[in-house]
Amino acid sequence: MSLPAQPDRPSAPAILVGVDLGLPHFDAELEELGLLAETAGLQPVARVVCKRKAPDAALFIGKGKADEIKLLADQTGATEVLFDQALSPAQQRNLERHLDRPVNDRTLLILEIFAQRARSHEGKLQVELARLRYVSTRLVRRWSHLERQTGGAGVRGGPGEKQIELDRRMIGDAIKRTRERLEKVKRQRQTQRRRRERQGSFNISLVGYTNAGKTTLFNGLVKARAYAANQLFATLDTTTRQLYLGEAAQSVSLSDTVGFIRDLPHGLIDAFQATLQEAADADLLLHVVDAANPNYPEQIGEVQRVLHEIGAGDVPQLLVFNKIDLLDPGQRPRQANDLFELEGVQMPRVFVSGATGEGLPQLRQQLAKVLSQRKAEQPAGHPEAEIRETSA
Repeated sequence: MSLPAQPDRPSAPAILVGVDLGLPHFDAELEELGLLAETAGLQPVARVVCKRKAPDAALFIGKGKADEIKLLADQTGATEVLFDQALSPAQQRNLERHLDRPVNDRTLLILEIFAQRARSHEGKLQVELARLRYVSTRLVRRWSHLERQTGGAGVRGGPGEKQIELDRRMIGDAIKRTRERLEKVKRQRQTQRRRRERQGSFNISLVGYTNAGKTTLFNGLVKARAYAANQLFATLDTTTRQLYLGEAAQSVSLSDTVGFIRDLPHGLIDAFQATLQEAADADLLLHVVDAANPNYPEQIGEVQRVLHEIGAGDVPQLLVFNKIDLLDPGQRPRQANDLFELEGVQMPRVFVSGATGEGLPQLRQQLAKVLSQRKAEQPAGHPEAEIRETSA
């Protein structure tokens, strides 16, 4: 993967390739892949889209289309080729040899962005674990000195085979050490959660598709200064603050979490389990939706898929349609709150703009209402009920 762009260094030119395999979420314009490439410091100079019934076993796209891409790369000066789909190690190696330049897929692109954006110790460990797992399956992709070498007559193997086994063992040891360090962080998070539970804290987590405006909304609600930008995966590390909802509702814990994206690598989901557990353990999820994005129904579906995968599918949700300031007057909602059907369930939603603050008072009122109902439903002896009786 090319290095991120530096101020005095132009972005590396890259060709984007998408293969339509008949899947409903295929991005014919490769817009999301283009945003990922730019976020990683690359400059898309050409886009190639083709249609196949099934991937070619050797080159994924077939020799004819590979020849076309090589010619296009020579003409545009592209130094890298990016695929919107995941490539097998063999396909990636064969394409690099055929195109005579680095070839990477969507998975590695996302991993690279996560590596650039991770700031906390936990975030760096999580990204490192995901990258090690990815590299462990691709040891023979880049390094010719690791290829199998033939010894004398009747002898198979040689220095190359021993070297690759050594590298595999080193990566295996690194994965083990990183997992152990992450387990320690996970135990610390569990201790913090148990402390919040004993205090009867009501926990809310912001979830949503990447670049839906979660951090901007978070800053607007709790008056924080968490880093927010019009970028994919601007936030990787979980941030938690107290959100005050008035004297009657007291306060709640609000957490901003990493955004989701289509085809989020499973290695990242596994590595970020400790961070994503904030959503699974929450009392309420604020599912932030980019109302100005025409593909928001598909993005909602992708977020729901990941939530089910991490065990948060049954946590109550409030849909927050954000960025209404970017909608044309005719598209703006007629009422502040209404219901949205999600997977056959009528779910409440609120329309807001985290950037301008429009709708945030209504969102606070809705959250205070949910919290009041929750307190009223708590049985006697529950920590929240005990706190309420003591304060009374």
